[in-house]
Amino acid sequence: MSAARQPDVTRQRLLECAFDEIHKRGFRSASLDAILDKAGVTKGALYHHFDNKNALGYAVLDELVRPYMQAQWEPLRTADDPVSAAVAGLRKRREKLRERLLAYGCPFNNLAQEMSPHDEGFRSRLQGILSEWIGAYAEALARGQALGKVRADLNVPAAAVFIVSAIEGLIGMAKTAQSGVLYDEGLRGLIEYLERLRPAD
Repeated sequence: MSAARQPDVTRQRLLECAFDEIHKRGFRSASLDAILDKAGVTKGALYHHFDNKNALGYAVLDELVRPYMQAQWEPLRTADDPVSAAVAGLRKRREKLRERLLAYGCPFNNLAQEMSPHDEGFRSRLQGILSEWIGAYAEALARGQALGKVRADLNVPAAAVFIVSAIEGLIGMAKTAQSGVLYDEGLRGLIEYLERLRPAD
C-alpha cells in the first residue's frame, strides 16, 4: 500500500473502532483510549484526522450510521409495490437481527435518544436521517397510491411516521428484553398493518 493511502486507511479504522465503541457504550461513555487501542494508532493520529471527540462522532454518523440506515429504505425508492418492498425489507432486517443488535440496539436510535437533547451537531444530523427515512416511506406510499397499489384514503404522512416509529420501537423493545421474541410479535403486527394498506379487492 502506498504511503499516500495510509492516512485514509487509518482514518477508516478509527471510524470503525469508534462506531463499535459508541454502539456498545454510548457516545458520552465511549473511551477514546479504547478506540485508540482497538485501532492500534496513537492519539496524535486521531487528532490528525479529527479535531476532537465530537468531530469523530459526527464523522461516524455521516460516514457509517447514515449509509447503514439509508440501506434500510433504499429499495423503497424505486418500488412499484411499496407494501411488498416494505414487508420484504422488514423480513430481511429480521434475518440480520443478530446478537449485537439485540444486545445494543439500533445505533441511530441510541444516538438520537442520548445526544439530541445535548448537542446540536448530533441532533441536526440525526434529524436529517430521520426526515429522510420518513420521507422515503411517504414517497413510496404516495407512489403506491398513484399506481393503485395503496389505499387511496390512506393518510400518507401519518402512516410514514407510524411505520418508522414502529420499526425503531421494535428494536428498542428487543434491546430492553434482550430477546427477539417481542420483536417477532411486533413485526407480525407491523406486517399485518402494512398488508392492510393495500386497496380492497
